[in-house]
Amino acid sequence: QVQLVESGGGLVQAGGSLRLSCVASGSISSINAMAWYRQGPGKQRELVATITSGGITNYADSVKGRFTISRDNAKNTVYLQMSNLKPEDTAVYYCNADIIRWGTRASYWGKGTLVTVSS
Repeated sequence: QVQLVESGGGLVQAGGSLRLSCVASGSISSINAMAWYRQGPGKQRELVATITSGGITNYADSVKGRFTISRDNAKNTVYLQMSNLKPEDTAVYYCNADIIRWGTRASYWGKGTLVTVSS
């Protein structure tokens, strides 16, 4: 079994900051790309940021310059530092990881953590 568990969500005022964490656990051989997605009220899930195992990052245009994705490979953990938050960032944030276990590659999701930004 593999589990992804997010933490760090909460209520913050516009202009504030939050740091999300996601830990992958279980029988993991290696982790390729990791990513953060989000789904706002009445919206489809969208990609926020990705990071490869080598540390190459990519961001949605809406968060460039405000969010930073990073990872600690030794801890199987990915982070999302969010700054200058806006009400439109309100969403459930989901962690995703491309994981290899027992020679099989699969995509895994966490259950999400809620971020609410008040104006």
